[in-house]
Amino acid sequence: MSGDALSQDPAELRRRIDTTRAHPARVYDVFLGGKDHYPADRAAAAAGLAANPRGYLDVRHNRDFLRRAVTTLATQDGIRQFLDIGTGLPTSENVHQIAQRIHPDSRVVYVDNDPVVLAHARALLTSGPEGRTDYIDADLRDPAHILEQAAETLDFGQPIALCLVAILHFVEDAQAYGIVRELVDALPSGSRLVLSHLTEDLNPENIRAVQRTYTERGFTFVLRSTADVERFFTDNGLDVADPGVVPVHHWRPDHAAPVPDQPEASYLATLEDIEKTRYADINDVTDADINVYAALGGKA
Repeated sequence: MSGDALSQDPAELRRRIDTTRAHPARVYDVFLGGKDHYPADRAAAAAGLAANPRGYLDVRHNRDFLRRAVTTLATQDGIRQFLDIGTGLPTSENVHQIAQRIHPDSRVVYVDNDPVVLAHARALLTSGPEGRTDYIDADLRDPAHILEQAAETLDFGQPIALCLVAILHFVEDAQAYGIVRELVDALPSGSRLVLSHLTEDLNPENIRAVQRTYTERGFTFVLRSTADVERFFTDNGLDVADPGVVPVHHWRPDHAAPVPDQPEASYLATLEDIEKTRYADINDVTDADINVYAALGGKA
């Protein structure tokens, strides 16, 4: 564990948790059917779903993009090191589970700044015996600290996949491009950038309604265009791999997303709308449902 994150006093962790304000990692957890969130997070997720009833598909397809990207990097590019910033709460499957199934010696560093994520960090550290996982309690806005701590686990002389999945829309332009530049500059030749980002290009009415619900709760929520997302690659000299910056469900689809087991219809009828989403089949998707771009780029 980088720093002294896991050694923090549980009472101190509890003190850091503000249960009155929604946190992006915990709202994400609601949509993924997790249980590690608070009423404020659930209320934010429910408000987002009310604004865009098919919005859960953005979250679920974003997660499935990460699965496909990590699988692609490990199997086709031989990448064995991953730096996942904005990790969120443990869910199935985490990056190290995917990567180490393909290359057991893979190393993965997770980064998040939510104390609830930290409290569950041990679930992210169940590395196979040949590999290694680590967790850094840090904010994306402090890339120098992240890089310093990540170097305790990752070899910056060998290619690293930097994963910035559904995190940069919580950072204003004035900071976002500089943060990515500092992170990418530190990566060696052969490294990759895995990125997904919310946009208003695709279905503006739906996502703007969601944006209003979250900004009212104090979130930074920046919707970027195709050109804005491409800048994270082109400004840093990265070559964007096929198929380019595309709606997330069109990024090398393999139609292998797991389909949740379905409960009895009578039980399903008793659930709130936000609870029903965990049982939805994300293969039931159209272009009108998606507001997320996804892309993968390489450093020469």
